Amino acid sequence: MSPFTSPPDPIIFNNQVWEIVRQVPLGRVTTYGQIAKMILPPEGVNPKSFLSLGPRWVGGAMAACPDDVPWQRVINSKGEISLRPGAEEQRRLLEEEGVEFDVRGRVDLSRFGWIVADTGCGQPQLIY
Repeated sequence: MSPFTSPPDPIIFNNQVWEIVRQVPLGRVTTYGQIAKMILPPEGVNPKSFLSLGPRWVGGAMAACPDDVPWQRVINSKGEISLRPGAEEQRRLLEEEGVEFDVRGRVDLSRFGWIVADTGCGQPQLIY
């Protein structure tokens, strides 16, 4: 088990998350896990451990994001809005952007997902 419950340097990690989320276009969504995959594991964090820790840390960053970050565009890997205070507001904002939900409350990630190609060099290539 990893000794980390939060990133070793939350300020650096959170800023990386927010910079990525600022790039998600209007009417598109991404997931906590997809964002985590765009960030190199912090120094001292085992890459394998980061696969499970990263999405949780992204969630923590999003809970503390500044006003200029389009927080509503980050959803879970099932295409759902995670249950928490603000979930109804998140859905409303996404619907205003044109994002559609199915009868189970899920977003079709193949239709509305922000697709990012892994270039293998630490810099994602954005594909809309």
